[in-house]
Amino acid sequence: MKSITTHFTTETEVKRSKFLAHLVPIADFEEIRRHLREEHPKANHIVWALRRLNEHGQIVEESSDDGEPKGCAGKPVLHVMRGNGLIESAILVVRYFGGIKLGTGGMARAYGEAAKSVIGIADLLHHEKRVSVAFHIDYSEMGRWEYAIGSIGGLETVRDFDGTGALWKVVGDESAVSKLVTMLDAARIVWERIDVS
Repeated sequence: MKSITTHFTTETEVKRSKFLAHLVPIADFEEIRRHLREEHPKANHIVWALRRLNEHGQIVEESSDDGEPKGCAGKPVLHVMRGNGLIESAILVVRYFGGIKLGTGGMARAYGEAAKSVIGIADLLHHEKRVSVAFHIDYSEMGRWEYAIGSIGGLETVRDFDGTGALWKVVGDESAVSKLVTMLDAARIVWERIDVS
């Protein structure tokens, strides 16, 4: 899967209709959608599609044709996102009608091409699920595990100290956390997976 961390924009034209495509991180979707409505009050349509992960790690997909014929705008954009493995992101396409009707097939192709054009210029990043584990380390082993966790890289840690050591909560990409879990298993340290909030 792929994701992005910043906003990308392209413009395409089909039979004098202009298509302004915006690829945005899911966290910015609502704000960008409001902004585009204010910035383009004369636009005929602002079509969108998004793909995100829910709390169970399942992919949730949504789209809107925003008044275009049903299934001819949002679904083609969503199809392009799916084909490129995009997650945790949204594409919004602002359309200015150019006076020539595209027909349903032509419209679907135009929205799909707008989505492809913005994905084509984007810096796509490998997206991994974030996971977390918790385990207890005695004070005598603290330095060793600080070094081990630091050597993996990309892990965030929180420690709650008690009378014998500390309860560690470690969060990171699934591949990094699984390296840590392998080390914990080798050292026979009991760990448990916890939800990432």
